[in-house]
Amino acid sequence: MEQSARALEKIMGGYTLRVSARARTMRLAVYPDARVVVTTPRLFGQGAIERFVAKHSSWIQRHVEKAHTRTALRVPRGSIPRLKQRALALASARCEHFSRIYGLSYNKITIRAQKTRWGSCSRNGDLSFNYKIAALSQPLAEYIIVHELCHLREMNHSQRFWDLVARTIPAYQKARTELRSVAIFFD
Repeated sequence: MEQSARALEKIMGGYTLRVSARARTMRLAVYPDARVVVTTPRLFGQGAIERFVAKHSSWIQRHVEKAHTRTALRVPRGSIPRLKQRALALASARCEHFSRIYGLSYNKITIRAQKTRWGSCSRNGDLSFNYKIAALSQPLAEYIIVHELCHLREMNHSQRFWDLVARTIPAYQKARTELRSVAIFFD
């Protein structure tokens, strides 16, 4: 077991160990930049940790390989306030443009630091976008904006919804696929 954990370190470039007073069990995480982090409670020994990593080596390897297929966008951490301003300007301008094309009206636009979503649309017409859209290419950012605007008319992902999106983003399927492979990192 110990030997395969060392072999795994060589294959994947190792892992970061985090000791947490709040952790009750060992936990593995593979981040979008392919970093492997093992979180453990305070009292776990190195042998137990290495056995845990070795036991989960195929899972780790699978997720590291998946991370390597992603498009990585690196953003300096200090630029977050500027990104938020750019995201609001971008979302406001493009929502204005596309809402005229679709004949839709929205209530307000907010920019948030969402972890798992690029955007959302509420039933009362509020649009919310992740500030990271400002780091994306123009076509991907516009796809997200059109996607959320179209939810003002269709609050689902039915064929009618996708037909609506396709009116202004004919290659929306390509944009969806590309967006799934984007990972944004902060330095």
